[in-house]
Amino acid sequence: MSVFSLKKAGATPVYSLRALAHLLGYPNAALRDTLPDLQKALISEAAVDESRLRGLSKLIGSLIDQDVFETEQAYVELFDKGRSTSLHLFEHVHGDSRDRGPAMIDLVKTYEQAGLMLDPTKVGGELPDYLPVVLEFVSTLKAEQMRDFIGEIAHILNAVHTALIKRRSLYAHVLAAVLEIGQQKVETVDVPDDEDLDAAWAEPEAFGGCSSKGQSSPDQPQPIQIVRRNATSAQRGASA
Repeated sequence: MSVFSLKKAGATPVYSLRALAHLLGYPNAALRDTLPDLQKALISEAAVDESRLRGLSKLIGSLIDQDVFETEQAYVELFDKGRSTSLHLFEHVHGDSRDRGPAMIDLVKTYEQAGLMLDPTKVGGELPDYLPVVLEFVSTLKAEQMRDFIGEIAHILNAVHTALIKRRSLYAHVLAAVLEIGQQKVETVDVPDDEDLDAAWAEPEAFGGCSSKGQSSPDQPQPIQIVRRNATSAQRGASA
């Protein structure tokens, strides 16, 4: 017997949102075992239309049928090695800037004000802005609050959805389903060319020169910058 049940009309589709959150998680053996129940939840609540449900069913079917190793590797390539498909919301807003820390603190406070304490051990150490975590939180809100919250992040969801469409990924249906549940428009937006995060974060080789913006390699001419010295300062230094 399924642990899922049909919600009252007009209420927040709790189980659908949680099912979508789980579908975005790392597809390990534990997640794969829950896929049939996730599909039942989506069907029983009927929070998404039939065409979207068919797309989600294709994703679930692919996760069940594909080789475990290939599925996990594909997930890492899709979500962990590109900024445009990152599931960390603040990556799309603040990048690596210092603003990301305060934004994360504010988000945790939002969770706590709703009476929820984030347990890092239950989310695999993921940060508070990890989309599956955010969707779990959204599922606890009342219907109007749920729609408002999804509306606030709709521009990010559409950006990730567009990036997934460009990669021809069935995961795009998950982002679209969240937007539709929140009564937000699913639309294509401008997404910059992706940057490989491994390359962006790679450390330069020791004594091998920095990036093209920094020092050249040892066997190459070293650019220097000549700065005019302030004559008054020089005179003061000479007389001291």
